[in-house]
Amino acid sequence: MTSVPAAENTLAILRALAGRGASSATTLAADTRLPRSTVYHLLAVLRDTGFVVHLVQDRRWALGPSAIEIGMAALRHDPREALARPHLAALADATRETAHLGVLQGAEVLYLLKESPRGIRETHALITAVGVRLPAATTASGRALLAALSADQVRALTATPTAFVSRTDRGPRTLSALRTILNRERRQGYSVEVGEVVSGYASVAAAAISDDGQPIASVSVTVRSDDADFATRCPELAAAVLVAAQRIGRAGRTSAALR
Repeated sequence: MTSVPAAENTLAILRALAGRGASSATTLAADTRLPRSTVYHLLAVLRDTGFVVHLVQDRRWALGPSAIEIGMAALRHDPREALARPHLAALADATRETAHLGVLQGAEVLYLLKESPRGIRETHALITAVGVRLPAATTASGRALLAALSADQVRALTATPTAFVSRTDRGPRTLSALRTILNRERRQGYSVEVGEVVSGYASVAAAAISDDGQPIASVSVTVRSDDADFATRCPELAAAVLVAAQRIGRAGRTSAALR
């Protein structure tokens, strides 16, 4: 078997961080049985490429956006979009609203699918079209996914200058504010944003979860927030979104088991 020590040592550090979570360089050296000088050198390279982040105040290192993106991409290598489409279409028909499927890419949410209810012609262009990326912290789709991650993962993903860019002067502007929102949304089981992406519109979202508890996609519906009955409809919309997310997660697990 071909041996490439530098590559093997780098992978050992990434595996240690994936298994233990944020750790000091000393702990990583002990876990990997590598000299501390080697660990520091590799951590510097991984930091510069986005695979780890240095939590300076805590004197610890954590997986960075690049590593988390690769992990989520691996989870999505089943035919996620094809499996999700019928459930997304059913959600759009049931709520009579536009439905979306999104995934995390770094500090952003990327929209993969969009389904409109049958028999209803869109009279407005939503910004959440297929291929659009938006800051995860200010979208219901993104926050539903972030709420399913660990505190260290959220911190790593949002450690970028653009993580808290505001579109409408609403939404969290700091990690502390985001954590408060995520804690509340985690308890209620779904995420809601009102006017944070586009004034006059709101979204309700939930995460589809893999077998090992990782979020693989978000399911959302977008509605007019200036409708008088939005607050009344919100629990009903959330229930429909949660059902669709569970069905998409279950479809993915069944597909994986059959391969």
